[in-house]
Amino acid sequence: MSRMLIIGPPGSGKGTQAEQLSQRLGIVPISTGEIFRSNIGAKTALGRKAKKHVDKGDFVPDEISNEMVMERLGRTDSRQGFLLDGYPRTMEQVDTFDEFLAKSGCSLNMAIELQVNAEELVQRLVERGKQSNRSDDNESVIRRRIRLYEEQTRPIISTYAERNILLQINGIGGPREVTGRVLGAMEEFLSASGQIKTKS
Repeated sequence: MSRMLIIGPPGSGKGTQAEQLSQRLGIVPISTGEIFRSNIGAKTALGRKAKKHVDKGDFVPDEISNEMVMERLGRTDSRQGFLLDGYPRTMEQVDTFDEFLAKSGCSLNMAIELQVNAEELVQRLVERGKQSNRSDDNESVIRRRIRLYEEQTRPIISTYAERNILLQINGIGGPREVTGRVLGAMEEFLSASGQIKTKS
């Protein structure tokens, strides 16, 4: 059973890679961005609270993020494995996630970090904003989101590195190229353990 997460700044391609990898591994992708947008679109109580933070480029507060993600992880389809995209983003969220895993009697197999420089991120997200009309994809909001990532999410990367489950991947290039890098690194990392088998 595979329990993984993918980490990277906004615009690093986490969502694309999560979809590709989850298909290869036969596990469900769980995107916090999609969870937030679904709740915002449905105008749920949590969605209304989250929207004002998303629109400003702020992180959604831990208590809201934790509640939404824990509910999603509790569904039946995640019991056979999952690939988290966009969670945890703060150390408090790491603590909540660790508690969830401990109560479930399982552990995280791997954390994948996609590394992309800031100017490349801004260029990608500005272009995405033009195409999708997302309220959080204008340059001032984008740069704020990148700063928040460096301030609040960077310590998470160190935590997973200390646990010896972190893979750091160059995220610049086409989606297939990046996917190939990730799969190659995973195969090397897990060759001895046999924890994860990719679908042919």
